Amino acid sequence: MAEEKPLDGRLALVTGASRGVGYQAALGFARAGAHVIALARTVGGLEELDDEIIDLGGSTTLVPLDVMDFDAIDRLGASIDERWGKLDILFGNAGTLGVLTPLAQNKPSVFEEVFSINVTANYRLLRSMDPLLRESDAGRAIFMSFGAASAAPAFVGPYSASKAALEALVKSYAKENRLTSVRANLVDPGTLRTKMRAQYAPGEDPQIVTPPQDLVPFLVDMASPSLEQTGQIYDFVNRCWRDS
Repeated sequence: MAEEKPLDGRLALVTGASRGVGYQAALGFARAGAHVIALARTVGGLEELDDEIIDLGGSTTLVPLDVMDFDAIDRLGASIDERWGKLDILFGNAGTLGVLTPLAQNKPSVFEEVFSINVTANYRLLRSMDPLLRESDAGRAIFMSFGAASAAPAFVGPYSASKAALEALVKSYAKENRLTSVRANLVDPGTLRTKMRAQYAPGEDPQIVTPPQDLVPFLVDMASPSLEQTGQIYDFVNRCWRDS
């Protein structure tokens, strides 16, 4: 029996695709039939991803790019428009934790970097890709949230604030698109075995933490044309949708 491909023929842009959740999502989207535009700073990781996607029988376009290069994001949107004329899936996965330290001791440069990557880059992606998502018959925008957005734990103030800001940004964008075919949502993955988790909890045994590939089937569902939810958060731990 042929493998089901719910994203067959669709075009997906994944940021932070060289490792962790982004890497596994790119593989999952490709396995589901999408052509993946894989964006990351790390060329080596992108090349490994390309090899794996080819082995799956899929196809990818590699984009070595720093999401803080906002003008490059605009150029990427223009390039996608010129080549494909649309974008079906935007997965804004790239993010940074910053430095674990009391808020009053956080350097302004670190604070600004966290917001640039976690908030401004995603705004610039939406700004650049919005016309392309609207050209799709079912544009899907997915962004990574986290429980820190509401729990606001100590020592990660900038990260928590940036995720709260991103949630507000995506929910507002979703409301603006209620009369279009675009759906925009966030996913709260809980604790996953990623480099960011290791930075936050360096003494934790990674083998007891959920691997990022377990999240992929749910991301594929969120990227599918059949998705109806918009402006919501998918809670991966509890396997349910929530409003906040």
